[in-house]
Amino acid sequence: MTDKRQMHAILHEMLRSFTTLARTLNLSRAVRDLGSTRQTVRRHIAQLEQARGERLFVMRDRQYHLTDAGCAALQDAEDILTGGNAWLANQSRRVDGLTHIAIEESDDWCFFLQQQPISKVWTQRAPLLRQGVQAWAGAGGALDHPALHDLRPYLMVFRKLEREWICVEVGKASSYATWYGRRWERSAVGRGLPGLPGGPGLARLLGQHFEEVATHHGLRYDHIHTQMARGEEGVFEAINYRRLLMGGRFPDDSFALISLVERTFDVEIEGLPEARRLSMPADQAMDGSTGHMK
Repeated sequence: MTDKRQMHAILHEMLRSFTTLARTLNLSRAVRDLGSTRQTVRRHIAQLEQARGERLFVMRDRQYHLTDAGCAALQDAEDILTGGNAWLANQSRRVDGLTHIAIEESDDWCFFLQQQPISKVWTQRAPLLRQGVQAWAGAGGALDHPALHDLRPYLMVFRKLEREWICVEVGKASSYATWYGRRWERSAVGRGLPGLPGGPGLARLLGQHFEEVATHHGLRYDHIHTQMARGEEGVFEAINYRRLLMGGRFPDDSFALISLVERTFDVEIEGLPEARRLSMPADQAMDGSTGHMK
């Protein structure tokens, strides 16, 4: 029997083997992606199954398949890996118990995020977000409720299919449509979460926020600064925005992830340089903010 202390010491590598094999369902591809050996990956899976007391994979027709237990364990395993990697790189921490992310890869790209208490929607100058919370509450989260009618042009809506969040609606007045342009707006429906310059690690980190709201069907409020491709030319420019994620319901009562985003200079993110905050094009603030101290 494997020593528990030894398993704790190699937990990160065992989780990498598990999540990679779960993604590829092919031992040879997993070994290649990990830069490991077949024996090592098999040993890691066996050790995890032994420790948890449940099968994570079964073999059918020489093909790996996740068991129900494996499917249930996968999200937690990915979250542990993603959070651990971000923590180790000093990119993720807690500020007053809420998420803070600071990633600076180069002068051309960075990503700052600070989660905010929902109560700040009421104390900050954020009329669109206040309307969003009020409409969401009035609709009881039902996307087609009349209380959400006036807000629909500003929303982006996602549905989860298997393990991927798929865009199903982009409002014509939404921050997404007005920043990226009409061509992007028309082609966004049916796509998964857009890839980010920070790579799959950052995408998984942000995907946790969607999962969080999907779990409790509530609200999440974030202030964000990064760079995104703007307009039809796709030139990367700085952007600040406040993002409200809301747990909603489609007419068939399935879960809808509702995103309401407002571009603004009024973001509060610990450690964000003032020059970066003010670098968004002056005419792109949706709330009329200028970034100057009042």
